[in-house]
Amino acid sequence: MIPFLISGLLTLPVSATTDDRAPFTITTKHNDDRVDVSIDGGTATFSIQSPCGISKAVIERKSKAWPDAIVLRLHFKGLEHFELSNGKVTLRASVSSHDHKVRLWKPGQEDVPLDATDPLWMNVRVVRKDGKLLVKPPLTDAYFEMHLPKQFFEENPRLITLTWIDFYRN
Repeated sequence: MIPFLISGLLTLPVSATTDDRAPFTITTKHNDDRVDVSIDGGTATFSIQSPCGISKAVIERKSKAWPDAIVLRLHFKGLEHFELSNGKVTLRASVSSHDHKVRLWKPGQEDVPLDATDPLWMNVRVVRKDGKLLVKPPLTDAYFEMHLPKQFFEENPRLITLTWIDFYRN
């Protein structure tokens, strides 16, 4: 496993030092946003923390292709809105704060949610810090884990953009 840390508006491959081995350049909207990247075999896991709760990250690959599997771990208080775009395809998701029900759809198709048979389906789970699934609310010491669909990377986009809102504020 190769760990990397990227935070804030840095576009360096690694936060503290430049490391040419880092396979991604990550830019975040806020200085205190943090993205930890680990690569284990053919899986890249991006663990994202966002104290503000409303933000964005752009992940650009530096290698010829994306890893075989991409996993996001969103360490947020909620997931009212999440958007994933590769420049051609955009997916949106939300997770209900009272029952953790996952809803996935494409922009402009809010009334037609994706289901598990769709090739763009993202497996979204609420996971406790000990690695077990969180069965019921509240979301305490847990994170949202998303396994991004292979079809999303089919055309090998140079970068992907993530935007999120942990919960809407009144």
